[in-house]
Amino acid sequence: MFYYFIDSERNPDNDPLVLSLTGGPGCSGFSSLVFEFGPITFDSSTFGQSLPSLILNPYSWTKMANIIFLDWPIGAGFSYATTPEGYHTSDSASPKDIYVFLRKWLLSHPRFIKNHLYIQGESYGAKIVPMLSWEISKANEGGILPQMSLHGYFTGNPGTNPHAAQNERLSYAHNLGLISDEYLKQAERSCNGEYVDINEANIQCQSAVRVIDECLDGIDFYHILDPACPKTNLLKRVQTVSKEYSVNIVLPSSSVKLPCRDMYRTISEDWANNPIVRNALGVREGTKEKWIRCNESVAIDMDVVSSAEYHLLLAKEGFRGLVYSGDHDMMVPYTSTLKWIYSLNLTLDDNWRSWRSNGEVAGFTIRYIDNGSYLTFATIKGSGHTPPEYSPKECFTMISRWLSHDPL
Repeated sequence: MFYYFIDSERNPDNDPLVLSLTGGPGCSGFSSLVFEFGPITFDSSTFGQSLPSLILNPYSWTKMANIIFLDWPIGAGFSYATTPEGYHTSDSASPKDIYVFLRKWLLSHPRFIKNHLYIQGESYGAKIVPMLSWEISKANEGGILPQMSLHGYFTGNPGTNPHAAQNERLSYAHNLGLISDEYLKQAERSCNGEYVDINEANIQCQSAVRVIDECLDGIDFYHILDPACPKTNLLKRVQTVSKEYSVNIVLPSSSVKLPCRDMYRTISEDWANNPIVRNALGVREGTKEKWIRCNESVAIDMDVVSSAEYHLLLAKEGFRGLVYSGDHDMMVPYTSTLKWIYSLNLTLDDNWRSWRSNGEVAGFTIRYIDNGSYLTFATIKGSGHTPPEYSPKECFTMISRWLSHDPL
């Protein structure tokens, strides 16, 4: 597995070690690094002229933690296998595969064995996070070396139960005024709560859902307030920028606001496929013909319906957990996340309340307790599917407090 490791800017020997799993499945860890919470990002003011320079991210989580950004599963990013079989994995196999990687990494970097370890992930990656955390816990109990100093985990807009999240989208869209009362009632009467795998014989349900789909056409599910991305023109111009450039890191400057986020994301493929960049990253020649930010063709069997039970197991073992959600995400609505958290039947410790960043309300939070450990849920107000990308300052505040054991 290919990875990017960046040590803490503060105190690498004492700051936590975070293993980060990006979503998809099939998105590179570089996506989280450069678009969310890594120390660098692209300077949008250079778009359309040449491949962009890099600027420093003032809200990088590496200011408080050592972070491994992993290209997972095999086939994502620069990760590769030497046999066709090596590209096949599953929900249930992934925690074991990643544990093997992490064990080898720590044996090769013994300096970090004693650092507090946290597992982090967003979207689909967040589905695997509690399963991997449980795998580490069981390995520690079994005496496998090195003993990892696991202290907890944190997940963003987690795809804990993808099917349930998809079914929740209708009521979420209604709550936000995207569909009418009548359209929702029509679907509820006809579909019996199942809006995804609709029985072919249920014509009324199919019709009701089709009308709703038409209403939501053109809405960005990753952030309902974001504009739809143009398919040509500016996007095409970004994709055809020069392949010859020098890599420079500069201090943050005024950025150019692009029409849609896909333009920022697409430029990463030109950058990562540049021979100079690949050589600097240590990519083995011939292992990956083309780097893709999100490889949708990865071979993964989604054989786990829900990973919610692992959150309960970890709570009972005394591990801390944080689950955060951008409240404008319709891919994994925060309401669907709250439903599986409620189903764990944990003891309420801190009632629903606002939390603040720089004196402003940044979202809302609620906290539960079991066996002396806390499971915290937090929304990020106005944010989307990958909150650090949309709300970097607020997410920096949230993670900094949580890692420091301070209340949000």
